[in-house]
Amino acid sequence: MAAIVEIDEQNGKVASSIHTHNIANSNMGSADASSLDPAKNPIAQGANSYEKWQLIHVVSMGTATSISNLKVWRTGSLGAHANHLTNARTTSYGGAENFTTPTNAVSTVATQSMPTSAPTSANLGIGGSLTGSLTSPGYSDFLVHQIQTDTSAISGSSTSLNYSYDETS
Repeated sequence: MAAIVEIDEQNGKVASSIHTHNIANSNMGSADASSLDPAKNPIAQGANSYEKWQLIHVVSMGTATSISNLKVWRTGSLGAHANHLTNARTTSYGGAENFTTPTNAVSTVATQSMPTSAPTSANLGIGGSLTGSLTSPGYSDFLVHQIQTDTSAISGSSTSLNYSYDETS
């Protein structure tokens, strides 16, 4: 039996944050909420989405002995004048981030362009390291990402966030 893996999201202020398991989507918008409706929470031209603070959560190992090599990227076009930024990177990885209250100001954590194709190696860590692994249920480091726009951005773009990992049995 394969491992059971879900994507979780943390929202709200640090002291009273909400951890949502197995989110329905990674929609970005003008609210700090999991599985939000972007039509009801649009990102205004020249503004930023709220940061998303997400985790890959291994709920059950199944017959796997190890989960490693976490990768995240997006497919599809944002359109002109919008950037999708992240803390995920294959080099100069900053290590595990501690949750902070998500902001719609320019992120100080999500500072690298989100890859638009599958990276050739891990770009999201486990235990602060890109070579980390899970040998029992647990979590990845936080994936932090944000959409930033300028005043010429066009609304209505849609992309897909992709995740992959290696499972050793």
